[in-house]
Amino acid sequence: MSERIIGYDVARSFAVIGMVIVNFEIVMGADSNGPHWVLSISQLFHGRAAALFVVLAGVGITLYTNTARLTADIESLRKKRRTLFRRAVFLFVVGLLYIPIWPADILHFYGLYLTIGALAVTASRRRLWILASGFVLGFVVLLFFIDYERGWDFTTLTYTNFWTVRGMVRHLLYNGFHPVFPWTAFLLYGMLLGRMNLQNVTLRRRVMITAIAVVSAAESASWILTETLTSGLSSVPQSDIVFLFGTQPMPPMPLYILAGAGTATIVITGCLELCEYVSDEDLLQPFVATGQMALSLYVAHVLLGMGALEMIGRLEDQSPPFAMASALTFCVLGIVFSYLWLQRYSRGPLEQVMRTLTDRTLWS
Repeated sequence: MSERIIGYDVARSFAVIGMVIVNFEIVMGADSNGPHWVLSISQLFHGRAAALFVVLAGVGITLYTNTARLTADIESLRKKRRTLFRRAVFLFVVGLLYIPIWPADILHFYGLYLTIGALAVTASRRRLWILASGFVLGFVVLLFFIDYERGWDFTTLTYTNFWTVRGMVRHLLYNGFHPVFPWTAFLLYGMLLGRMNLQNVTLRRRVMITAIAVVSAAESASWILTETLTSGLSSVPQSDIVFLFGTQPMPPMPLYILAGAGTATIVITGCLELCEYVSDEDLLQPFVATGQMALSLYVAHVLLGMGALEMIGRLEDQSPPFAMASALTFCVLGIVFSYLWLQRYSRGPLEQVMRTLTDRTLWS
């Protein structure tokens, strides 16, 4: 394995860990009045772990299609696009089947992102930037025409009328947990990131420094705007100001997209740096394995992790420290399981199912 691929896998393992921490906290109803340090740690991952996943998916699309794109091999591009389309259908269907168990599922959104990414693999960098910006601005435009809270009961985080045509379309494209507008921008940005030679130390560090500056600027702008407007516009509820200028994932406003993409870039470039300077690759293999089994672990953290807690009556109304400890316990077990599984098999359980069902030889 090249250092570049190992670095992306390690980054994906951190995305898994972050998403598990966030989801356990939400489902277990961790009290906002809990210990400050625990809440601060969990808040670091809100909206950022999922964004990292999607950016890495974009990187993966580029790496998967790079040779065919650079050599203008039309036949190879056609085959790879078809494989991506089949994987998109697989993830979309699995995600819909998963929703009755896990309403916050991201897999069905992933299917839509992949479809758009497959169509855009030959787009120039300029067009990818324009497309990404279009998805971000498109969401802002939709806010003027559609009530963002339509269909939501935010007290229980449930979405009514999801299984109707209008409800599903609105949820998928606009106001679901990870809607196409603007979340596809993360995938398109990942495709751009994948085209950079981040094995070049100078370029990689320049990208990291730029990402740190972007995140700092987005967070600073958010804080300044919310503080200034809250004190200057006493007639406007603070919640409305935070809605427009916050960096929270719901609603995913432009400042959040900048902060999320920047954070993902920092993690990715940091992992590439880490893998270059750790001389003993065996130390990284548990995290590499975890990243390679992200799909299996994503499903398992709900079915097995939360399922076990529900069986013992400790899933809801728990303290922040217990939620954090439960999440980290699952992560440790997941890392160990991933490492041991990939010692014997080439892919994770669900990863193998997806490859088997979407392999082009089955469709020829």
